[in-house]
Amino acid sequence: MLQPLMKHKSPLNKLDMNIKHYEDLKGIIKIYLPEDVTIDDIELTSHLTQELNINSANLVDIVLDVEDHFDITIEDDEIEKMETVQSAIAIIESKVIAN
Repeated sequence: MLQPLMKHKSPLNKLDMNIKHYEDLKGIIKIYLPEDVTIDDIELTSHLTQELNINSANLVDIVLDVEDHFDITIEDDEIEKMETVQSAIAIIESKVIAN
């Protein structure tokens, strides 16, 4: 007996989502980089303030831009955990998946 075909939307796999969020985040961060840092310096392990030299005011702007871009809300305690690009992506992905 043949089973009926089920129509369903296939979500992006985790790797595709990671890459997309990484590229989107890099695009947001690059606007706030100081002159001595380039977009090529942004890696998953990059520390936002210590390695990319993003100051606290710009970090707040990045969070606001991330919230707008991904249509999410990042709580204050989560902002404190956004130390590296990778930790920021983890927070973004947890929020996007929850939506």
